[in-house]
Amino acid sequence: MQFPRESGILMHITSLPGRYGMGDLGPSAREFADALVDMGQHLWQILPHGLTGYGDSPYQSFSTFAGNPLFISLEMLVEDGLLHPTALTRFPHFPSNSVDYGPVIEARTAVLRSVCRSFDRKASPTQRQSFVEFCERNGEWLEDFSLFMALKEAHNLEPWHTWEPELVRRDPEALIHVRRQYRTAIRNAKILQWLFDEQWRQLRHYCHERGIKIIGDIPIFVAHDSADAWANPELFYIREDGSCSIVAGVPPDYFSATGQLWGNPLYRWDVHKAQDYKWWVARLLKIFEMVDIVRIDHFRGFAGYWEIPGDAETAINGRWVPGPGADLFNALLRQMGDMPIIAEDLGVITPDVDALRDQFNLPGMRVLQFAFGNDAKAAEYRPDNYPPNCVVYTGTHDNDTTVGWFRSEPGEGSTRSHAEIEAERNAILHYLQSDGSEIHWDLIALALRSNANTAVFPMQDLLGLGTEARMNVPGTKSGNWRWRLLPGMLTEDIKQRLRKLTEETGRIHP
Repeated sequence: MQFPRESGILMHITSLPGRYGMGDLGPSAREFADALVDMGQHLWQILPHGLTGYGDSPYQSFSTFAGNPLFISLEMLVEDGLLHPTALTRFPHFPSNSVDYGPVIEARTAVLRSVCRSFDRKASPTQRQSFVEFCERNGEWLEDFSLFMALKEAHNLEPWHTWEPELVRRDPEALIHVRRQYRTAIRNAKILQWLFDEQWRQLRHYCHERGIKIIGDIPIFVAHDSADAWANPELFYIREDGSCSIVAGVPPDYFSATGQLWGNPLYRWDVHKAQDYKWWVARLLKIFEMVDIVRIDHFRGFAGYWEIPGDAETAINGRWVPGPGADLFNALLRQMGDMPIIAEDLGVITPDVDALRDQFNLPGMRVLQFAFGNDAKAAEYRPDNYPPNCVVYTGTHDNDTTVGWFRSEPGEGSTRSHAEIEAERNAILHYLQSDGSEIHWDLIALALRSNANTAVFPMQDLLGLGTEARMNVPGTKSGNWRWRLLPGMLTEDIKQRLRKLTEETGRIHP
């Protein structure tokens, strides 16, 4: 579908400033929404909002349906009478410029557990009724998820395929037993999901009142260690012992000479088709309850995906396999109607991927950092060649920041050689007729002035930050997703400069 001419900022919830170790859905989220209004922006793009596991990647979540309880605002819990104010005064102090996930998770989880313990005593009748209604409305995924999380806790967070065989294969008698045994932990998981849902809906309403739409994000695949895979193994290439016979990834590319071995279980598309894609319908209905536009990561996997043996150590020895193609999207259209979806069509893109995207009139992505290299598709990323129905980014969460990319050296987060980096740098300076001293503003202005209906840039690019603020280096397993906005970084001068550019390029509307 065609989007209006708008622009916005990419910044994940974890990157918001705040006192409690990581960004959340509380006051700083509303302050950021207000800042978007000041800057004339209509879009706030986030990363997947699910509960993360090993490596803290939002693209490896314990559930595609559940929200991340770590985003629950502790301040709002106090306001709602569910948490005593002393819990905030006793909360440990953490660095404000990055997320130290281990200790922060431990500290926030301890507070959330205390809220669950006192919920029946402190919750008002209205809150208790809302909780009951939430559980009834979301039972189809919530029952499995809450049991999964209770069992994860009981097994020291070990992956589900290492649990007792009767739990791995979901023996009915075993499940009845553990539902009784862990009923308190199961209920606590449900309470946290209700709290997340309540706070999320309040934030979304706040954004809507100010003319801001939220762009959400879902990875095409789910994590192996997830309630989705455990509860529905028949939908994936998962053996009886819980292991994956084949897994997802991508072949060697711009980011890695050995490709990326993601390890996600691959779908049995024939089973999904036989069920009229009901799991996919449920998945998208849920995400559209939470956000206004959905970016589907690795869209090319619907046309064809890279299949890697389950025991492989790298992604090199994989093969391309056809995906469900138009059959899936026809089923979604028939059951859901037109959907505001952004197709993440980066990487190895073949004509069948373009055809699938265009058949359903989905906007694809154009990344300015890819527009000046020696790649055969570089010309497609230059603004001269943009169709209106696309989304232009200066960079994404997987790229270096624009300043970091412009100043980069060989071996730093990409496979480019010194000669390729120099040629790329010279090409963009010639194209822009710029000296590169404000390369981030050059690319932001280029994006805003382009023909693309939608322009989005990471907060790090708006601030002109270097590689130290990079969000993720694909193919690495630690040290990612940590960057946070410091109070005062987003100055009035920056806000007004962006607003002026946005006005000049016709992207502000009432």
